[in-house]
Amino acid sequence: MSSLSGRFLMPQLSHTVPSSSARPRTRLFAGPPTVAQPVETGVDAGRLEPRVEEKDGYYVLKERFRQGINPQEKVKIEKEPMKLFMENGIEELAKLSMEEIDKEKSTKDDIDVRLKWLGLFHRRKNQYGRFMMRLKLPNGVTTSEQTRYLASVIRKYGKDGCADVTTRQNWQIRGVVLPDVPEILRGLAEVGLTSLQSGMDNVRNPVGNPLAGIDPDEIVDTRPYTNLLSQFITANSRGNPAFTNLPRKWNVCVVGSHDLYEHPHINDLAYMPAMKDGRFGFNLLVGGFFSPKRCAEAVPLDAWVSADGVLPACKAILEAYRDLGTRGNRQKTRMMWLIDELGIEGFRSEVVKRMPDQELERESSEDLIQKRWERRDCFGVHPQKQEGLSYVGLHIPVGRVRADDMDELARLADIYGSGELRLTVEQNVIIPNIEDSKIEALLGERLLKDRFSPEPPLLMKGLVACTGNEFCGQAIIETKARAMKVTEEVQRFVSVSKPVRMHWTGCPNTCGQVQVADVGFMGCMARDENGKVCEGADVYVGGRVGSQSHLGELYRKSVPCKDLVPLVVDILVKQFGAVPREREEVEED
Repeated sequence: MSSLSGRFLMPQLSHTVPSSSARPRTRLFAGPPTVAQPVETGVDAGRLEPRVEEKDGYYVLKERFRQGINPQEKVKIEKEPMKLFMENGIEELAKLSMEEIDKEKSTKDDIDVRLKWLGLFHRRKNQYGRFMMRLKLPNGVTTSEQTRYLASVIRKYGKDGCADVTTRQNWQIRGVVLPDVPEILRGLAEVGLTSLQSGMDNVRNPVGNPLAGIDPDEIVDTRPYTNLLSQFITANSRGNPAFTNLPRKWNVCVVGSHDLYEHPHINDLAYMPAMKDGRFGFNLLVGGFFSPKRCAEAVPLDAWVSADGVLPACKAILEAYRDLGTRGNRQKTRMMWLIDELGIEGFRSEVVKRMPDQELERESSEDLIQKRWERRDCFGVHPQKQEGLSYVGLHIPVGRVRADDMDELARLADIYGSGELRLTVEQNVIIPNIEDSKIEALLGERLLKDRFSPEPPLLMKGLVACTGNEFCGQAIIETKARAMKVTEEVQRFVSVSKPVRMHWTGCPNTCGQVQVADVGFMGCMARDENGKVCEGADVYVGGRVGSQSHLGELYRKSVPCKDLVPLVVDILVKQFGAVPREREEVEED
């Protein structure tokens, strides 16, 4: 367990935490642990046999568990995906033409499936021969140097090259061609970035508080935890086969704010800050996820870990999921399905078996998150906890940027800040560490006036959109441009007094997280008034984030996209207090 023994100093807790929590560091790890006792789960002992085994340094599915597995599992069995990186298979693959690749099933599976372990997604349907590359950017923190490098990559691809801020505080760059991949991977490493293990059955980008370390009201700085998790999961970007053969993707976040910017209730594992007997640590939530067939909020594991227990707990939970998760129907392989099957105590028992000394303390009642907290947005100018410094939140319309935009953001970060940028799960950008004396000059920059406003219209503030069918082969409808157009038109008809979060997703995979939005749009095919098939959306209403989180419910099915504006206007007036523009003008007179 030496690799998991990283120690944390006592975090700087906000003034909202009782002063009794400010104890000397020697008390942080004090106190006897509460040992979780074995429980009767009612699950057959044979069901608890690990389904994977280690062979030649990689974890593979045992022969006797290969009946009824899904096609993706078969691809993993036929050839270990991580060999493309760890044994440099990408170098040879990149030398082949697309015609040569498509002649053989093995190489075709390489570019369509296995390269996702390297963060590369072939856009076979919409951009044949081009790839989207997803990075790992723990806590959404990046540098001007990194941003310039990514800009240099996409610039060479002309109109095909662009980048998106994702709903996991991450960059995705587009237009990449296979022959360039080895050089791009080397360039990423030189600036301290990686795309490794960011797709398919891997742990996705660890999310944290976008204001970590700078927010006067933060509970704890999440950056050390998210960085450590990312380093552990990828073995410092060298590749970690212990966690690259999960049954399905797996999301993790560390909460550091009362605002719950991190969206813990939709993560497979969420660390929720809590004190216990004078020690700082985290209660654990598990199992949150979205899928086409089911969406579920994370549930308490009834477990608390100290700061030093963050990695061992992550490791134990991942191992339990890797070992015991089913690998049949892909719609039923996320971790919550395993939790349902074993029961929460049964799943907890399997986690305990994989903890150091088989010990895991029960949940603490000293939750540090204030339940009655009005969630703040990050737009505009805000003072940091560091005297004389502020951060500025910028609106990136539906998260889409071009190379010149990225270069400009990097320039502004260098001139006005500390060369750092922060990405948010709402697809926006924060420039931190700006001297107050430079704020006025920054606000006068053309990029902020023409493109990325620090004070966007209220309905634009919470607008989120997935990639859509412009690039994604799974998307049923176009999302980004449509989200902007519909919102602009709605703004002409109604005025709102506070932001209304509207999310768009192109298909039921719900990458745009429509279920957590005030109003969500899920792409589908619909029929217009003449019975003609057209692009449409299932409309969801009532999602909430924060301490009172709640998944939205289906409001109207299969609405033709051309009919969305009047429907949204009606929803905003009836449920969100919007005022029709003509009435607003009369009242002003």
